[in-house]
Amino acid sequence: MNCRFIPRFKEQVEMSILELPFTPRWIRLSEMKFLRILKPLSFVLVLSISSSAFSHPDQAASDMTNAANAFLATLKPDQKAKATFKLDDNNRTRWHFVPTEMHTRHGLSFREMQQDQQHMAYALLASVMSVKGLQKSAQIMSLEQILNDANPEGRFARDPKWYFLSFFGKPSIEGAWGWRFEGHHLSLSFTVVDGHIASVTPSFWGTNPGKVLTGPRKGLQVLANEENYARTLAKSFTKKQKNAGIIAEKAPADIITKADRKAKRLNPLGIAASKMKKKQITQLWTIIEEYLRNYRPDIADKTLASLEEADLENIHFGWAGSLKSGEGHYYRIQAPDFLIEYDNTQGGANHVHCVIRDLKNDFGDDLLRQHHEKHHSN
Repeated sequence: MNCRFIPRFKEQVEMSILELPFTPRWIRLSEMKFLRILKPLSFVLVLSISSSAFSHPDQAASDMTNAANAFLATLKPDQKAKATFKLDDNNRTRWHFVPTEMHTRHGLSFREMQQDQQHMAYALLASVMSVKGLQKSAQIMSLEQILNDANPEGRFARDPKWYFLSFFGKPSIEGAWGWRFEGHHLSLSFTVVDGHIASVTPSFWGTNPGKVLTGPRKGLQVLANEENYARTLAKSFTKKQKNAGIIAEKAPADIITKADRKAKRLNPLGIAASKMKKKQITQLWTIIEEYLRNYRPDIADKTLASLEEADLENIHFGWAGSLKSGEGHYYRIQAPDFLIEYDNTQGGANHVHCVIRDLKNDFGDDLLRQHHEKHHSN
């Protein structure tokens, strides 16, 4: 557990709402309204941290469980019926990042929530995300309004409230449960098993437009770091390094693993970190951290620690497509059980898809299997 997180948790939740620069209108709150709605939940979460910091095996799971139950307590029976499912429901692993018209989503949408329920739903996300992750989430959601304004009669309905919460199993620090926050270009899945965060993947982030080119929000590029950090690394390669690190002249049309329930293990193409210079390894780590630091520190640190233990020979970076900004490109970072994919080829290379996959433990598969063997075997 990262004890530095404890005194800052309430600050983080408050900042995540009050200081988001490009949030949808329904997320923007006055400070007084925000404090009135969220302070009781913040107090519960901070009290939970203080009282169990040295006894509970996973503080993040406890915080998320408390926030989930606080949200569910606000729902009316018909809302709860839409939002809740059994743990083994097929919808738990049926995820996607396309518009809802292309992939029917099950759960409770923000459109169907009262304003105070929307705030509590966002507080639930704040229990597991960092300020950076919350900002990206809200900005991605708000891009739907830009798409709607640009083409109000378009093929798909664009609405920043067309995002869904789904719960699988009963939120508790005992047993197993999970939940998902999902809509167009945002799919975040979380699983808790026996009081531990078992998984925060699949984790998908996308933007359309990748960079806003016109209007009052011109210049906004939500996933700029994900693109720029990787291009900086690829452009730093020597001719010999490029022979390995540039895996194709043309980028694929999308991420290879798509929205598959189980991500296939891709061939570890690209240049091994062991073949990089020290400065390049640091840059590679900067890219990985940009993705993982979307989560609160104790969650991000755990995954980073496991990657640090991996042999550099088994961590690969591969780039495909042009190295010029504004032209189609793709990259992936792959460790034995970990994968990041990024693709920007659609819409004139102004439409980004990126994902984090745990090749062994998406949806908490590995820990759920261990839990089942321990508690349900004869």
